[in-house]
Amino acid sequence: MPSTRKALAAHFAVSALALAAAILLAGCASPGAPHTPLAQTSPAAVGLSTTATGETAAPAQWWTALGDAQLNALIDTALQGSPSLAASRARLEQAIALSQVREAANGPQATLGVDATRQRYSANGLVPAPIAGNTYNSGNVQATLSWSPDFFGQHAAELQAALGQARAAQADAAAAANTLAAQVGRGYVALARLVAQRDVAVRALEQREEQRKLTQERTAAGLDSQVELTQAQAAVPDARTQIEALDEQITLGRRQLAVLTGQAPDALPSLTPRLATLHPLAVPDVLGADLLGRRPDVVAARWRVEAATQGVNSARSEFYPNINIGAFVGLNALGLDRLFNGSSRQMGVTPALRLPIFDGGRLRAQLGGRQAELDAAIAQYNGAVLDAVKEAGDAIASVQSLTRQQALQDEAVASAEKAYRFAQERYRAGLGNYLVVLSTESQVLAQRRLAVDLRARQLDTRLVLMKALGGGWADDTAG
Repeated sequence: MPSTRKALAAHFAVSALALAAAILLAGCASPGAPHTPLAQTSPAAVGLSTTATGETAAPAQWWTALGDAQLNALIDTALQGSPSLAASRARLEQAIALSQVREAANGPQATLGVDATRQRYSANGLVPAPIAGNTYNSGNVQATLSWSPDFFGQHAAELQAALGQARAAQADAAAAANTLAAQVGRGYVALARLVAQRDVAVRALEQREEQRKLTQERTAAGLDSQVELTQAQAAVPDARTQIEALDEQITLGRRQLAVLTGQAPDALPSLTPRLATLHPLAVPDVLGADLLGRRPDVVAARWRVEAATQGVNSARSEFYPNINIGAFVGLNALGLDRLFNGSSRQMGVTPALRLPIFDGGRLRAQLGGRQAELDAAIAQYNGAVLDAVKEAGDAIASVQSLTRQQALQDEAVASAEKAYRFAQERYRAGLGNYLVVLSTESQVLAQRRLAVDLRARQLDTRLVLMKALGGGWADDTAG
């Protein structure tokens, strides 16, 4: 009979708990009206081809296609030793660690506590005699287990939000590496341009020295006046000034490259790249939708949208009951000599249910904040998509235009060199003077300067395009 009464009592307790949970669930705080987040930009909306397959991809380690071993070594050094890249990797490790903390917190938690206390008990307190007024040792050995079942998806949403932030940090690190490689490549091309311009400037100085010498001879012979001689003499220091200015820029370019690669500013004093040894990179004709999966900054923005979405889900789950199941078992005794006696054992269970009823204003405000974060993340993603498409499209347009400019420039160089050859032939035939030859060569040097700038722009624009295409990176976290 007593066992029957106990069973009935237990059944009544369980039924009462279920009824109370149902009543509380019916009266819990409401999250309010549903929120419709901003729409994400689609590839078609920004003009990306949905039929292109792989056309957008840049090759892995794309800079090696330039064919310069010295540049390859510089970029490898930069990727290994750059302080800015090290900071990006540290942020990635931090985000991964935080996601691991969140994952570990979602499972059952077990602890073991061992405590010992020596205490004098008040003679006038709640503790009765003979303990009151005396000093005793007490000990406690207790194992505790707790678990919060994820009935409403809060823990899963928190974990997915943390993973989204970690994946965004991983994409950010890839974006930083891609940007750094492009910066080193562009700095290398810029330095090669300065070296090539200096070569042209040195020949211009030699030409002006020859003009000055010839003009001096003609003035002495009465064929030219002091005006022509003064002009010829003034042209020489002007040419030297141009060389000195280029030397300054070359020094600064070397120092910039050294710092970009994580080295001391004066680590590259003799670096002398040549434009002629650099091969132009192949470029796609069309931008495909796969651009959005290969641009690490766009992928990072997309993962932040996912993290913000899970943040909204987590905030919404706060309106539902929070259930926690706990249990403990251990030993407790007043007097350490009796701590391990069988009669000192203690055990129990501590189920708990928490449900917000009158806290709906705070929770709704918290949910509204998460929804605003989601809208902001989507807006940032849409902006990143537009920037990516514009940057890549601009680079392709520039590459195509520079190709046409190169054809025209080749014609101009050919015409200038042809005129120079005619002037040399007339001089050798005695039909013209050497000043005409030197003057004609000035046009050749001017075209060579333009050709150097144009080739440097072609290489630089292709480097910009490789960066815009994602630098050979692909998102491997989508699965």
